[in-house]
Amino acid sequence: MTITLRLAWRNLWRHPRRTWLTAAAIAFSAMLLVFMITLQLGAYDMVLDNSLRIFTGQMQIQRAGYLDKPQMRTTIPDARRLAQELRRATGLAAVAARAQGFALAASGTRSYGVPVIGVEPEHEWRVSTLPHVIKSGRYLAAVDAREVVLGAALARNLKIRVGDELTLLGAGKDGSTAATVLPVVGLFESGNLDLDRQLVQLPLVTFQDVFSMDGDAHVIVISGDSLDDMGRALTLVGAHMPAGPNLVLLGWERLIPGLKQLIQADMVQNWFMYISLIVVVTFSILNTFLMSVLERTREFGLMLALGARPLRIGGLVLLESTLLALMGLAIGIALGFCIALYFYFTGFSFPGMKEIHAQFGLPGVITPKISLLTLTLGPAVIFAFTAAASLYPALRIRRLAPVDAMRTV
Repeated sequence: MTITLRLAWRNLWRHPRRTWLTAAAIAFSAMLLVFMITLQLGAYDMVLDNSLRIFTGQMQIQRAGYLDKPQMRTTIPDARRLAQELRRATGLAAVAARAQGFALAASGTRSYGVPVIGVEPEHEWRVSTLPHVIKSGRYLAAVDAREVVLGAALARNLKIRVGDELTLLGAGKDGSTAATVLPVVGLFESGNLDLDRQLVQLPLVTFQDVFSMDGDAHVIVISGDSLDDMGRALTLVGAHMPAGPNLVLLGWERLIPGLKQLIQADMVQNWFMYISLIVVVTFSILNTFLMSVLERTREFGLMLALGARPLRIGGLVLLESTLLALMGLAIGIALGFCIALYFYFTGFSFPGMKEIHAQFGLPGVITPKISLLTLTLGPAVIFAFTAAASLYPALRIRRLAPVDAMRTV
């Protein structure tokens, strides 16, 4: 085996320029794939984190069945106390109770049906960016304040401004009429059009009084320090969740299934592009291997005549291609890692992305996701295609006749 390895390595350098050009093609494709995959997964994390930061949170505690059929009576009893216990038991600060209802919002001659959310203002800013994107006025002052904030687009539709009064008319948990008139103290602009043109927020205690909730709420929103920390946060919350009354812990995949499907569709689309790049590189490598075999036909014929088995010679060709591929991949992985590491510390951003995201209180840089998987996935696919490409020249040796091969000029 040592002799075969030395022979394969020596054969690679019969034509140094061709070897380096082929290794460079492999290295370039590997470098590009390493950087693009780390950047792609980092972009997914940024999009996901930004989407969850706006309103949903990384996970939620709900009553079983509430997600599929939200109803006012499907509540979590004494939700504020449960949220406080979870903050203390898990050490997670981003835990906030919410109540959710539906009402007719009216001002002057205009009215719209809107979702109404009761929040804990002192904790909401940890699980949502809405308190940070108030464009006019201020956010809710206290959990029992008699006031509301709403989306800027909804305010324009209702033709109201900060300081005006908003009338809410809906149905309480017990079926009674829920009606109130509250001053508007702030308008938010989240960047999410659905929220900006229909969402109304008021303090949780005020919501409970208006909608006859008796201290109940509908969800407890929870977020970890980062997406990488979400697994630990899920474990912590699951370990300290009370057994009843029929509560369930839902991750973001259940809360926003469309977002996961969107990421998966984009990933498939990108892999079509990656495979196209790999196929182009593979054909160039196949051409190199085939030329190497054709120009050594006489040598292979002599080896066959001296008793070498075709399998042994084919194995030698495969070993040469493997060494060449590994050399190119090692260079490509090293270069791709260096580029990804640079942007890991500096952040990658498209022109104008930082400014746009900053308007909505969101980070505007992509941090490449560096891991063993992201560094080796692309090169592993290249290696598989390269190995497949080298099979044809290696198998061609089995059809060589020693006499005919030695006559080749």
